[in-house]
Amino acid sequence: MATYHIETYGCSSNRGESREIERTLRDGGHRPADGPEDADVAILNTCTVVEKTEQNMLRRAEELSETTAELVVTGCMALAQGELFAEADVDAEILHWDEVPSYVLNGECPTVTPDAEPVLDGVVGILPIARGCMSNCSYCITKFATGRVDSPPIEENVEKARALVHAGAKEIRVTGQDTGVYGWDNGDRKLPDLLDRICDIDGEFRVRLGMANPGGIHGIHEELADVFAENEELYDFIHAPVQSGSDDVLEDMRRQHRVEKFREVVETFDDRLDHWTLSTDFIVGFPTETEADHELSMDLLAEVRPEKINVTRFSKRPGTDAADMKGLGGTVKKERSKAMSELKMEVVGEAYESMVGETFEVLVVEEGTGDSVKCRDGAYRQIIVQNANDRGVEVGDFLTVEVTGHNTVYAFGEPVTAAATESDPAERDPTGRDPTGRDRVDDSVERDDRPESTVSSA
Repeated sequence: MATYHIETYGCSSNRGESREIERTLRDGGHRPADGPEDADVAILNTCTVVEKTEQNMLRRAEELSETTAELVVTGCMALAQGELFAEADVDAEILHWDEVPSYVLNGECPTVTPDAEPVLDGVVGILPIARGCMSNCSYCITKFATGRVDSPPIEENVEKARALVHAGAKEIRVTGQDTGVYGWDNGDRKLPDLLDRICDIDGEFRVRLGMANPGGIHGIHEELADVFAENEELYDFIHAPVQSGSDDVLEDMRRQHRVEKFREVVETFDDRLDHWTLSTDFIVGFPTETEADHELSMDLLAEVRPEKINVTRFSKRPGTDAADMKGLGGTVKKERSKAMSELKMEVVGEAYESMVGETFEVLVVEEGTGDSVKCRDGAYRQIIVQNANDRGVEVGDFLTVEVTGHNTVYAFGEPVTAAATESDPAERDPTGRDPTGRDRVDDSVERDDRPESTVSSA
């Protein structure tokens, strides 16, 4: 569990990106530091609108690299002029903004604190169903903070979910270190039953299942896939981090699955669901990863073609067994990360391109930048609707949209029906099913390129 400090410069798009980074880090159990000198990692989201801004960014990067343990630089200057930081001898990791959370999380499980309670954020309800995990991954420091899985009874979690729905939640995010092992501490595999019970709650809402390690869900994957097929309230979305396509590396990572188990989970969901989103993670450059191991990971990514893919370069965490292993050079990790990231964008872009011209039922989950809103279809793919106020579209609405374009990692949609409400079910597809596919989450659209500076460590 890391502490972080974020500084954001530039336009509203940059600020939106930083909010998404912070939300993901908080969901993963990481906490803001009082300042950069107290942070495990500092994140600098840069602007490069004019030469003076460029010089200010370089100077601030130099200052942060001297005062914090680790520096990540993202934003416009990082992408357009990333080489300038190396030329200025700034010791920093240069990343696209959506790679930042997975880099900081380092493949670790999200951390739920002992006092975690449901939270309503707009129309999104966060429901932690358990704390801890059953894994002992060699690279993960989170286990030192959380311990073994501790699962409250199903009825307790259902009542918390019901309270969220009654409070106005339209989307319930079921979270935990590893949702797939819910109930293992009590000698039972209870996740399918819990999801069934949540979906039975009266109301108009959707449910997103949080991260479930392949080793945890493999024993229940057929039953779990049936629950997804039977409940329209469930987003057809699974986040199952495989981490490597090599069984040798998975063994060194002490992961509880091997590649074939991961494939079996994917194949079962392919059989049960017409369209769904597969999300997975890869750690690139683990100390024992050979070039052949890396190629196996590339082959697996190309084979299963997940639509949300987190690529993380391995970094050592103090106190973990992997920290004592002889690491690979930074150049090797960077080259392998670049190759996988390029393949990732190709796979994701194809998935979103296939949506263009199709019509989907969506839930409006939150405001975007400018007058846009972010929506989710039945497979949890993100669709942006612009000019929302002019169209009478509000957060919490259900509506039908036609996808008119995409930006590789999210789609743009035009409403083709008025927003549906709980009292207007006729606006919804009577089957509750959408011709959906699999997803990647990303962010803001409309840009405001004023050279405005904001600083946030919250």
